[in-house]
Amino acid sequence: QVQLVESGGGLVQAGGSLRLSCAASGRMFSSYGMGWFRQAPGKEREFVAAMSWSGYNTYYDDSVKGRFTISRDNAKSTVYLQMNSLKPEDTAVYYCAGSRIPTASARIYEYGYWGQGTQVTVSS
Repeated sequence: QVQLVESGGGLVQAGGSLRLSCAASGRMFSSYGMGWFRQAPGKEREFVAAMSWSGYNTYYDDSVKGRFTISRDNAKSTVYLQMNSLKPEDTAVYYCAGSRIPTASARIYEYGYWGQGTQVTVSS
């Protein structure tokens, strides 16, 4: 079992930056693929970024490519999402997710472990 707790959300002006953190409990974190998803009001949850268990492979949605960076520190059982050049359309609740499949995947159904979410609001 893996429990995930996100932090680092908040209110930022367009063009600003935030770094989200996701702390994991459980011995298996280092073998899990990890991802970030987001859900805006009235919309479905969507993929943002993912990283393989080793950290060698990453995958980004086109909407965040070049602006967001996912990383992980297996020694600290933590995954991060550095978000730069934020836009109002990035406003959403951001969720950290873990998958027993160790690859970097955008397939939401492959993720069995979810955090409670952290709100990111970008003002124009």
